[in-house]
Amino acid sequence: MTTMYTFDELPGLVGTTVGPGPWRTITQEQVNTFADAADDHQWIHVDPERAKDGPFGGPIAHGFLTLALLIPLWGELMDVSDVRTKVNYGLDRVRFTAPVPVGAQVRMSSTIAAVEEVKGDGVQLTVEQVIELEDSDRPAVVATFLARFYR
Repeated sequence: MTTMYTFDELPGLVGTTVGPGPWRTITQEQVNTFADAADDHQWIHVDPERAKDGPFGGPIAHGFLTLALLIPLWGELMDVSDVRTKVNYGLDRVRFTAPVPVGAQVRMSSTIAAVEEVKGDGVQLTVEQVIELEDSDRPAVVATFLARFYR
């Protein structure tokens, strides 16, 4: 369930963790669609039969597919109700720390590390994102995400 905040509440969220969100299953169809969009058809992603004999024992999601889920997973955790514009400003650090097998489930937790004012009546949130992988000791992705909200 998405937690709603107001613009004025954002500075007080430093240190707050939201999540984890609900689990999502990674499907072969998602992987194939991403492969087409990214023009990355490496066999470890799109050839389930060959991938059975590969280093991961089956097909895995592209790291950048898992990273692309950051936005919808973030939206499942929190939103800001009274802003006119929301901008994905960027990423400061990204690590793909574990492969994500097709059929695996992922979910995200986020910790607000900083909130800073930005030009144009806005704030920038620095958010430590962790995309967890079910039944794994290691997360799939660890990233520092920058989001901007403008009144």
